[in-house]
Amino acid sequence: MEMKNRKKKNWSCRSLLVLILVFCMTGLQAQEVLTLDRALQYAETGSPDLKRTLLNRERYQKSLEAQRASLKSQFSLDVSPVEYSNTRRFDQRTSQWYTNESFSSMGTFRVQQPILVTDGTLSLIDQFGWQNSTSIITGGGETGSKVFTNNLYLNLNQPLFTYNRTKLELKELELNLENANISYAIQRLNLEKNVTQFFYNVYLAQENLKIARQELENTQKSYEIINNKVDAGLAAKEELYQAELNLANSRSSLQNSEVTLANAKDQMKIYLGMDLDEDLVVLTDISSDSVPVDLSKAIEQGLNSRMEIRQREIDIETSLFSLIQTKSQNEFRGELNLAFGFMGDNEKVNKIFDNTTKNPQVSLSFNIPLFDWGERKARIAAQEASVQTQELNLEEEKRQIIIDIRQTYRNLLNQLNQIKIARQNEINARLTYEINLERYENGDLTGMDLNLYQAQLTESTISLAQAMINYKLELLNLKIQSLYDFERKEAVIPSELYLEN
Repeated sequence: MEMKNRKKKNWSCRSLLVLILVFCMTGLQAQEVLTLDRALQYAETGSPDLKRTLLNRERYQKSLEAQRASLKSQFSLDVSPVEYSNTRRFDQRTSQWYTNESFSSMGTFRVQQPILVTDGTLSLIDQFGWQNSTSIITGGGETGSKVFTNNLYLNLNQPLFTYNRTKLELKELELNLENANISYAIQRLNLEKNVTQFFYNVYLAQENLKIARQELENTQKSYEIINNKVDAGLAAKEELYQAELNLANSRSSLQNSEVTLANAKDQMKIYLGMDLDEDLVVLTDISSDSVPVDLSKAIEQGLNSRMEIRQREIDIETSLFSLIQTKSQNEFRGELNLAFGFMGDNEKVNKIFDNTTKNPQVSLSFNIPLFDWGERKARIAAQEASVQTQELNLEEEKRQIIIDIRQTYRNLLNQLNQIKIARQNEINARLTYEINLERYENGDLTGMDLNLYQAQLTESTISLAQAMINYKLELLNLKIQSLYDFERKEAVIPSELYLEN
């Protein structure tokens, strides 16, 4: 019986151990370990900002596809199966009143082909129908007719002395799509910058939490030392009170660091489009050697590749299109309409074309503006000012690119110097703390003084991490400003940013 109880107890322990291991493994699996590359992959599929830019690009893409489809032959069929009327009318030719009863059925088949080169429209139209009409003349007899009719003709409508509206609309949609692609590419670059910023915010919060835990551990040890000394009568009770205060402050700092880390994680999850209930930890190495940067090459690459310059050029082209449209207001223009075909009618459907009639039509019209009180001239002047504004924006964009690259380059050099200073300060603060910790253990230093050296070490450690992060962010900023990656020594191709992964 005792053996059986022992086996049962061992089995229970093993079951408990298995449950603990499963629980631990589940907890580990629920935590996502993120590198910077992995975070960027998350953002490219889950970022709400990027999704909105993609939807905007898709809108222009579909609009352009629709416009190009409209340039192909358009087929349509209009059918009026039943049309009945019974009206009283006056015939001016015979000066007689008559009653007309009509029953008809009609269908129209139409093929329209827009002509992109001339902005005209060529149409092939076939109207087929059947009509039963009866007329009763007042004081006279009754006449009637049952007949099939067919009218087949070719029609050309051509605007004259004006701009090509179809070609201009197509070009505007092409520029809109190009601008949307550029906006998407710029958004992807900004996405990399923002994700990197969020990523390092979480990393720095993790480091702060790690330092806060180490600081609490050191403070706990100091408290135990002074507590033993007070118990042994080797130190005053005031030192114990100060040690208790330092310990409470360390615990408070730890809690603040935990809250800051949790908030930083939530902000990152929102931007990446991650599940808010999923825990994450970031993993990276911020220590790296300095990257050589050529300022003249950065400026040259920026002026040759920055997509904002192309956007300003598109703004100029769009303004010129608006100027063309403005000049078309109250303009002298004409319209030519040519039609030629055959019309036949017969009581029998198979004999409609036995006796056909040619029906050519020619129409030429002009719109001749006479006087508009200077409206057209004023609108043109206003639009010309808008074009000049866009040209100034282009030049200003180029100057701003140069200024931004220069500032980023100076910031890079400054950050390198800050890293050197911060690294030396961290070394000095660590050595100072270790020396004074020994003095504190020997009773030559108060707890308040030791807390100051502890705070100095914490601040110098965080400053070093922040300086390294700032350098990496400025290096990424230079990549975005110049579209050249100095770490990999390769240019960033804008067209590659248009493609979705």
